Order: sequence, then C-alpha cells, then structure tokens
Amino acid sequence: MTPDETTPDIAQLQISADATLRQALEQLGTTARGILLLVGSDGTLLRTITDGDLRRLLLDGADLDDTIAALPDQAPVTLAVGWTARSALALMNERSIHQLPVVDDANRPVELVLRSDIDTPILLSTPHMSDLEQDFVAEAFETNWVAPLGPNVDAFEVEMAEYLGAGAAAALSSGTAAIHLGLRLLGVESGDTVFCSDLTFVASVNPVRYQGAEPVFIDSEPESWNMSPSALAEALDDAKARGTLPKAVIVVDLYGQSADFDPIAEISETHGVPILEDAAESLGATYKGRASGTFGRVGALSFNGNKIITSSGGGMLVADDEALMERARHLATQARAPAPHYEHTEIGYNYRMSNVLAGVGRGQLRVLDERVDARRDVFARYEKGLGDIEGVAFMPEAEYGRSNRWLSVMTLDPSATPLTPSRLIASLSEDQIEARHVWKPMHMQPLYADRPLFTHDSSGAFSARAFAQGVCLPSGSNMTVGQQDRVITAIHRAFERC
Repeated sequence: MTPDETTPDIAQLQISADATLRQALEQLGTTARGILLLVGSDGTLLRTITDGDLRRLLLDGADLDDTIAALPDQAPVTLAVGWTARSALALMNERSIHQLPVVDDANRPVELVLRSDIDTPILLSTPHMSDLEQDFVAEAFETNWVAPLGPNVDAFEVEMAEYLGAGAAAALSSGTAAIHLGLRLLGVESGDTVFCSDLTFVASVNPVRYQGAEPVFIDSEPESWNMSPSALAEALDDAKARGTLPKAVIVVDLYGQSADFDPIAEISETHGVPILEDAAESLGATYKGRASGTFGRVGALSFNGNKIITSSGGGMLVADDEALMERARHLATQARAPAPHYEHTEIGYNYRMSNVLAGVGRGQLRVLDERVDARRDVFARYEKGLGDIEGVAFMPEAEYGRSNRWLSVMTLDPSATPLTPSRLIASLSEDQIEARHVWKPMHMQPLYADRPLFTHDSSGAFSARAFAQGVCLPSGSNMTVGQQDRVITAIHRAFERC
C-alpha cells in the first residue's frame, strides 16, 4: 500500500532485541498497527511481536525493563514482494491474523499489509448517495405516491430540464427506454437505417432493431473518442448517392465527454437527418459551455446504478419541444387514449419512472456538480500517479468542452509495454480491484458483425484500437484517496511483474 500521512513507514515498526518491554509497548502505542517487527543486526526479520506476546512475557514474570530478547523464537509468517490481495487474504484467513509483513529476497521487511486495507473490493463505479434523497423518498411514502408517476416525477422532469437548459423532459424507466422512445419520436420504422456511434455499449444500438431498422456504424476520432465528423460525412454522402439516407443519427458521448457537435450537426442538417444524442454517460459535461444532452432533436440520459448520478434505475428523454415530450410521456404510459375506459389506438410501452425513484433522482441532481468535480479529481490523481509509466496514456479531454470523467480510461501502448489490458485487468482482480475493457465496438460484436462501418481514416477503425488498448479504472466519486492509492500501487506492481 502507498502510505498516507498517518501510516508509519516500515522502519518505524522495526525493533531490535535489546529494546525493553516498556519501549516495545510504547512503540506499539505510537505506531498503532498492532504489530512490531523484530529484526537482527543485518536487518533481517526474526519474528513479529504483538501486544499479546509482550503481555505473556509480563505474566510469566518478566519486568518492563527486561529486554524483548526473552521472547521465544518464532518463524514469522510473511509475504513475498509481488504479493496480491487475494493471496494475502488467503494466508491471513488460514492463520487467523490481520497483518502480514512483506519481505524482500534477503528476508528484510519492506512493507506491512493490513487486512483492513485490502479486504474491501474496489469497484468500477458505485452509487454515491447524499443526505437529500431520503427526504424526497420519505415524502413519497408519507403521501403514498409510490406507484409510477407523482409529484417527484413531475418535479424531476422540470428540475432536469432547468439544469440542462432544455425545454422539457420525460422521466422514464431506463436510458435504453429513452433511446427507444427517441427513435420512435423521430419516425424510425421497419426497413429504415440509423447511423450509430461504433464505440459504445450495445444499449445505444439495440433499440434500432426494436424498431425493425438496421444500424450503420460510424467510427470514432482520436481527439475525443467520439463520432468522427469525417466518417459521418463520408457515410451520409454514400447513403445519399444510394438513395438510402438514414432516419436518424445516434451520437454517443463516450465515458463522459461530449462529441464534437458543431461539425456533426452541420453535416447532419445538410442531409436533413435528425440527431439523437445518447448522453447516458455524460450528464454534467459541457460542449462549448452548453450542457451535454441538449444537442440533438432529442437527448437520452441514464440514471443506472453505475452512472454519475443514479435513481437506482431509470432514464430521461429531453428536448426543446414540449409537445414532443408530451408525446413521449403518452407513448411511455401504454399510449392510452383519452377515454372513460382503456382505449388504445397505437402501440405504447410501460416506460415511465416511479415516483419513489424520481425522488432519489431529485436528491442526486442537487449534488451532480460535486460528483463531476470528484470524478475529475480521481482522473487527475491517476494521471499524476501513472502518467510517467512508459506506454501509459489516458483518454484525452477535447479542448472544446469539459468532460465529467464518468470513467477514467487508461491506454497501454503495445509498442512500449508487454502489459495488455487483459493482463492488467486480471492482475487488478487479484488485488480485489475491478477494472474493465473499453467497450467492444459494435462492428466487432457477433450480433452486428454483418453491418457496415465507416472508419475515421484509411489506417483502420480507431474504435478497434481503443478497445485493444483501453482499460477503465475504478472511478467512483466516493473513492477515498487511500483507495485510489491502492489502485495506483497495484498498477505499478502489475508493470513490475510483466
């Protein structure tokens, strides 16, 4: 572990045989780690000493001014350099102990591993609750508004629209539902095509097939990792020449960063094709000072448990057109027609958010800016702690906007290091740390392998290179500095082992 300011270094835990019991007890109290390391004159580890060991000496008649040389010989239980959390925990459990010294090849102690530092897994992106959500949820319970719809739903829509600077919003059951409804509102039907970002999660694309349409994939650009304007222009020109212009373009804001919307919007408008912005990962980000999620005819948000704010589940559709959002709400409530009985003239969906979950979302929205700042701080610490390793780089922040850094993404240059994303992810898993590959591009997915891809340039798909080299690191806004130090140290160890 990388020690923080309150953690004694390994030298402070060491003690020699000529120290008295009194000195040993005082040193135990000062270091507050529950263990001392008895070392010989050559610095090698002879045994470990606990408070219990010293008390047993006193009970056997020793005096506080006697030396600890009276302790019986005892082979220490140790870890070797290169240990992992999994192996350390297994040994701790086997011996019913909570600390383990790490020794080098010469049996000199170099580190102390504490169970409390490694026992809790570090996950990729966990929910981060504030103290505000409970008030809105309690109100829902007190008023018995626990079913879909209610005051929290209405207020969440208004508050989100105001935060984004959008005209209106419709609170839904998921981000996927938002994309699906968005496509329906844009008139996507069976037999149509929809252009989609290639480097994304499959939920950005599956709703295209819900509508019986087919996707065409557009590569990313290296500057932002988002949709390449040049690839989009080529694809639209090709479609126009064929007489098969798409019904819509789904532009994904990847890992918290907005796409370059000025050229994308200009290209799309030239061909009369509307944009659906998938801002599921980018809430709180900006593009040229404007909020992410507001650049398409409609925009889709997600409040899944791993997102920057969460309602445990849920999503939202936003647009400047209130009439369009009223249409979305209608379709999301089974498209029930106004009648004294259940009347239906078209297909609808059970896509509305519950009043309870909307209450959670309202509380989360109030701390969104704090969550963005926290995730950006996480990224900055990774960049500082890992950026000097040969072969390591990070997903860039485009100069046109401010990313929310939903996930911190590191890349490994295969020409500079033998460590691959797969090996690093496996190594971190051994240390109880969750990391993941970058999204596998849609054109590489078996489900969509037969669909066309327009690449950014002639060098091949950038999205495939990002997948081959990228690693998503734990990025939660509730990560402690100690947890992040643990990740950084584990990554350094992985490079040392490769």
